[in-house]
Amino acid sequence: MRKLALNDEILMKIEKPARYIGGEVNSVYKDKESVDIRFAMCFPDVYEIGMSHLGMKILYDMFNRRDDVWCERVFSPWIDLDKMMKEEKIPLFALESQEPVRDFDFLGITIQYEMCYTNILQILELSGIPFDATDRTWEDPIVIGGGPCVYNPEPLADFFDLFYIGEGETVYDRLFDVYKEIRRRGGSRKEFLEAAAEIEGIYVPAFYEVTYQEDGTIQDFYPVNVHAKPVITKQVVMNMDEITYPEKPVVPFIKVTQDRVVLEIMRGCIRGCRFCQAGMIYRPTRERSVEQLKKYAYSMLKSTGHEEISLSSLSSSDYSQLKELVEFLIEEFQGKGINISLPSLRIDAFSLDVMEKVQDIRKSSLTFAPEAGSQRMRNVINKGLTEEMILEGAGEAFEGGWNKVKLYFMLGLPSETEEDMKAIPELADKIARRYYEIPKDQRNGKCQITTSTSFFIPKPFTPFQWAKMYTNEEYIAKAAVVKHAFQEQLNRKSLKYHWHDAEVTVLEGVLARGDRRVGRVIREAYRLGCLYDSWGDLFDNDKWMQAFEDTGVDIGFYNLRERSLDETFPWDFIDIGVTKQFLKKEWERAVNAQVTPNCRMQCSGCGVAKWKGGVCIEGKN
Repeated sequence: MRKLALNDEILMKIEKPARYIGGEVNSVYKDKESVDIRFAMCFPDVYEIGMSHLGMKILYDMFNRRDDVWCERVFSPWIDLDKMMKEEKIPLFALESQEPVRDFDFLGITIQYEMCYTNILQILELSGIPFDATDRTWEDPIVIGGGPCVYNPEPLADFFDLFYIGEGETVYDRLFDVYKEIRRRGGSRKEFLEAAAEIEGIYVPAFYEVTYQEDGTIQDFYPVNVHAKPVITKQVVMNMDEITYPEKPVVPFIKVTQDRVVLEIMRGCIRGCRFCQAGMIYRPTRERSVEQLKKYAYSMLKSTGHEEISLSSLSSSDYSQLKELVEFLIEEFQGKGINISLPSLRIDAFSLDVMEKVQDIRKSSLTFAPEAGSQRMRNVINKGLTEEMILEGAGEAFEGGWNKVKLYFMLGLPSETEEDMKAIPELADKIARRYYEIPKDQRNGKCQITTSTSFFIPKPFTPFQWAKMYTNEEYIAKAAVVKHAFQEQLNRKSLKYHWHDAEVTVLEGVLARGDRRVGRVIREAYRLGCLYDSWGDLFDNDKWMQAFEDTGVDIGFYNLRERSLDETFPWDFIDIGVTKQFLKKEWERAVNAQVTPNCRMQCSGCGVAKWKGGVCIEGKN
């Protein structure tokens, strides 16, 4: 029987002790003496969030299929246990073995969003691992980062030994084999890092140097070790049916954010929205076969006991076999007490028909994401939606029985005017008006239109990576314009309006496009007590502002200037397939409010043709 890392006295004092005891259904146990590599797979947020992450489930399953690797899970302790562990000097431990993370060969951290950066330092501190990668020895695990945030790893460069750029199924096996060989022959830690640097997709920050110009922009970024490559190419899986998928995912003891079976139907997106980083970094589009997905649906429901299936992709409506898959799921499982969740669908006749079959219309709401209120702004961001399409979709939904709609928009987009901002409540009002055009005896009570705005954040590898941001006060003023305009609408009693926290937006903007100098701000913020910054009630903007002041790093340099087209970015050494020339062309088209057709309509020559097998093959449809 396993000995728990936390005693009964501590478990009785903390919130949700089931977060820390392991032993869940389908978790993997091995004899540590019979494996060559122990891998601690970490999600730097609370258990309920991390256990919902598909990428972590995929790698956990993939690694544990190797006889010579034992992969275990690690999450950020919640603030109550964090305090106790520091006071009692309890080292951070993995759930399966309950043994200290520092005893592992690898600590792999998936970095999904910028606001978890201080949690990464929490993980390192509680594990007893030096913050600076250059201070580590073979007594410490190799700390490796992956996930969407590593497409600009520079703010975290000091804290990681390696970054894995791309999809995990491609070169991890080679990395493990290299590690085993070097440890077998007694090689040094530096030898391993040099060997790793020669593997495609692996970036070793310690092997690179940065110089800056007088204005603070990057002058040069270059390797200082012969084993390091000047360009790191992202790794891509081309045939989705040739890779493994977790048919027996771990089943949590407690309710988590995504408490369901998840079928990943495709990767990538054809749409080309200019604000969307995922739509660029995950190109090209690649699909799983419908036959394989049917098999996974059966096996995962059987192995987990879950009562819901969800389809995972950036744009489910673009999956070419969606109709066949959805009809199969409805026919096979709905009558057996299994709910079917269909996120990321465009609201068209087929989608509404499907949702009508799988949802309780009286309880559910429909989600539209126009992103911008005016047609000009939707053209700027290349959303590919007209007002006519939005109102037609809403009208069909209302006539089908729905009366609740959620609308998502962004404020602070490039070239936005006050007229564009006021167009958001005007569009919400037009949607409400469309509902009240239905004869009264055919309506389902009053309609509820809930509108939310987030503040736009330019991300690396998007056409908007050159865009400027705004100050906290300017964002609040934009939200005030929208709020006031909502109060002037004819159907205002049917309309609700919420907006995102501007302070978090400002900080996320710096972390998203920052360089290595931002790392000292993260370190100082953590020293001041910042943790769980993505949790609204725990975010402390004053401490972050103090960290910027203490380190002399200027927020305005990163957020308040439009970058020149010839500026060298901190992430320019990464090749995601989509070329910088294409992004520049899209930025110029955005300035002129020109729409670019989606990839299935017309190839725009973005550059991902070098990976054959996706939508784009040698620049042709």
